[in-house]
Amino acid sequence: MSSSSSSRDKVRASHILIKHEGSRRKASWKDPEGRVISNTTRESAVSQLKALRDDIVSGKAKFEDVAARYSDCSSAKRGGDLGSFGRGQMQKPFEEATFALKTGEISDIIDTDSGVHIILRTG
Repeated sequence: MSSSSSSRDKVRASHILIKHEGSRRKASWKDPEGRVISNTTRESAVSQLKALRDDIVSGKAKFEDVAARYSDCSSAKRGGDLGSFGRGQMQKPFEEATFALKTGEISDIIDTDSGVHIILRTG
């Protein structure tokens, strides 16, 4: 019994983060001065992310390629891969969204203090 429950204690996921003016840290590896981020509204971050999500879901683009180019998280260098994590390690909305996905599923837009994300559960 314990082996099946242990697989539910941890998930593996990749994500794409778009930061905006409401983000806690308004800088990223691709915008170290935060010039773009400080001038990005949440609405425009969401619409950008929705367009990227549509490309991924329709098969026009690969998640890891989009993450590598567009994500404001340093995980972009790994195609958005965050590795495995358990409960209590990520911001709550992010954690809840990831645990609710099936492996291979992509979330809708998720808001956290960091910005807006889409999450791909990979394990």
